[in-house]
Amino acid sequence: MHDDQFKQLLDYFQYSWAGYRKVRKGVKKRISRHMQQMQCAALNEYLKLLETSAKERQECERQMAVSISRIFRDRKLWLDLENEILPRLIEAQNEKIKVWSAGCARGEEVYSFMIVWDRLRVRFQRLPKLEMIATDLHPDYIEKAKAGIYARSSLKEVTDDIRVVYFDEKKGGNRYDVKAILKKNITWQIRNMFSDPPGSGFHIIFLRNNLLTYYRSDLIIAPFTRIIDSLNPDGWLIIGSHEKLPDEFSGLTRNPSTPWAYRKGIPVKY
Repeated sequence: MHDDQFKQLLDYFQYSWAGYRKVRKGVKKRISRHMQQMQCAALNEYLKLLETSAKERQECERQMAVSISRIFRDRKLWLDLENEILPRLIEAQNEKIKVWSAGCARGEEVYSFMIVWDRLRVRFQRLPKLEMIATDLHPDYIEKAKAGIYARSSLKEVTDDIRVVYFDEKKGGNRYDVKAILKKNITWQIRNMFSDPPGSGFHIIFLRNNLLTYYRSDLIIAPFTRIIDSLNPDGWLIIGSHEKLPDEFSGLTRNPSTPWAYRKGIPVKY
C-alpha cells in the first residue's frame, strides 16, 4: 500500500496523517493483509466493502489501532503521580478514587498505575477504595492486558526493586508476568471512547497517545468534551508527553511540575 492510498484510508476514517506518519509501516501491513483476506485487490473495492459491512469496517478500525507503550512510559509522570497528585487526592479524604484508562491497549499504563497505588500503602495508613476501569476498542488488546505478560523491552524503565516485587521473571528474563496483586480492582471493558464513556465522577482519566494523536483535530472536540464531562469537578486528565489539548478547549489547568497533567476547573494557560 502506497502512502497516497493510506492517506485516502485515513481520510475515510478522519484520522490524522501526522499521528500515523511514524507508525504507518506496521498499520499498512495489517490493512493490506485484511484487504487480501477480503479479496479486495484495490483500495476503492476495500472502501466500498467498509461502506456495506459494519463488521469489516469495525475490523479495519481494529487493525488501525496502534499499541506502542511500556511500563512507566514517561517516568516523570509516574513519579509525580506517586509523590504529588495521588497524595493530594488521598488527603482530600475521598472514600473512593475512580480512574479510567481510555484506550488502555495492552495494559502497560494500567499496571503502571497499580504499582504506584500499591506503593502508596507504605505512606498512608488507609487508602481509599480504588475503582480502575480500563477500556479499549480492540478485544485482542483487552485479552493481552488481562494476561499481563510482557517482554523485557516493556520493562526497561522499571527499576530492579520494583520489578522483583511486582513481576515474575520467566524464560531467563525475556518475559515478565504481572503478579496477581496488581490485577485486583481492575474492570476491563471493550468500549469506544468516542461515544461511550464508562461512567462519570472520575478522579483521574488517562487519555494518552490515542484520541489527541491519531484523530483529526476537527473530529475530536465532541468526544473530548464528553470525556472531560466524565471527570470529577477537581479531577485530573493525563495526556501524552507530546500531545496538546484542543485549542477550542479551556476547561483545564496544566500542572506546573507535570506538563501533561491537567486539573479540571480553571482555564488552561499555555
